[in-house]
Amino acid sequence: MTNENIEIKPKKTKILNYINVFRGLAILLIIMGHTMQFGQTGSLPNIINCEIICGGTALFIFISGFLFQHLSYKYEFKNYMKKKWTNVVMPYLITAIPGIFFCLYCPLAYKNAFMGLNPIIQIPVLLSIGRVHNVPTWFIPMIIIFFFFSWIFIKLEKKDILYKLLPILFLITIFVPRGVAEYESTLGLSYLAKYIVYAKYILSNFVHFLSLYVFGMYCSKNKDILDKFYDKRLLLWIFMLLFSGLDIYLQYKYNYSNYTISKIFLTMLTVAYLKHYDEFILSHKKTNKTLDFIAKYSFGLFFVHWYWFFIYNQIFNLPTVAPLVNNDYLLTFGIIIARFFVVAAISLLSLFIAKTILLKINKDINTREFLGL
Repeated sequence: MTNENIEIKPKKTKILNYINVFRGLAILLIIMGHTMQFGQTGSLPNIINCEIICGGTALFIFISGFLFQHLSYKYEFKNYMKKKWTNVVMPYLITAIPGIFFCLYCPLAYKNAFMGLNPIIQIPVLLSIGRVHNVPTWFIPMIIIFFFFSWIFIKLEKKDILYKLLPILFLITIFVPRGVAEYESTLGLSYLAKYIVYAKYILSNFVHFLSLYVFGMYCSKNKDILDKFYDKRLLLWIFMLLFSGLDIYLQYKYNYSNYTISKIFLTMLTVAYLKHYDEFILSHKKTNKTLDFIAKYSFGLFFVHWYWFFIYNQIFNLPTVAPLVNNDYLLTFGIIIARFFVVAAISLLSLFIAKTILLKINKDINTREFLGL
């Protein structure tokens, strides 16, 4: 047998433990960003609170880019899109059912911007924009755009062009803020105009977060740089706090906010610390097992936590942003911390039960197609 007849298969690449742990921490920050907001919108306490807990999407997108590059050795567009359909789009469609139900049967309480629209038209409209029937899932239509452009990322990386664009992409992130698409801002608009508002929201977020995705790819391609981040951690802490302070000032004075900038430095710090202490985490098996459990359930948590958040608020008559109760910060913190833990715990429990039931029905079933886990 000649060398020409031997097919060399690339060695299977495992998901790195520190990235796996990071994925679990990222979803917890996203849930915190939804459940732990408090204070009157635009007030200084509310702005500081949001600066700390909001913007977790940046971490999720960095991880998406990191894992895409990490597994790019086996990239083939058709197979890649097929897997994304199975592992991302399918669970999105299935877990959308409760949100569609809320939109159709309690549209006012659920703030359905498309209430009154024929359900036959309304359902595909809701699924195509995500944000209305399940607020966090605007991410899915946006990340699908990344999926479609995946071949361009691979091509530009091979031509040694992609990462040279990072300075420009970061400038875009700074000067093209996240989109705005709140229920209140769509009141009085036609259905078409509302749809355009949400479509622009998704597209502007794609542009805004493009730097994080490419940055994730860059860090995956050059994993040694994570050690340099750790070495420069003091400087990164200073930059993160400076940009957080600047963002708080700009939002309070000029109503301009860009949580993503400080979250870029938070991302660098978090992944640096996790990589540096990876062996330590692995050596503590119970801790690592718990973090691994959360990581495995992270995508499922992303899909279902908003429903439990809505139900929790209805039961306890709480608005999405909890009020500052009698200027009592301790009491208010207790309220939002309790909401976070209850929503996170019930979300985990519901996913665990649903997965167990599916496996009881058919032990060979791919639960990722249904629940994202």
